[in-house]
Amino acid sequence: MNVTIVKYKVKADRAKENIQYIGAVFAELKEKSPPGLHYASFNLDDGVSSVHVAASSPDIEERCEEPPAATPASLVGAFGMFS
Repeated sequence: MNVTIVKYKVKADRAKENIQYIGAVFAELKEKSPPGLHYASFNLDDGVSSVHVAASSPDIEERCEEPPAATPASLVGAFGMFS
């Protein structure tokens, strides 16, 4: 099982549009409800950076020598383990 994290930064004048696209993705996920998928999107405090996490592995802390680094963020949408 894998965890994939994607981080990117949009242009300031496109941030609201990006949030709308993310919302559309979660609406489709809710409609199709793919089995085994856990997916979340976070908008970072700068308002233009987003982090997406797709997970299918519940034991990350157990496997890590160094725990995942925390970054302040607000949840934009979630499916599966974050909802």
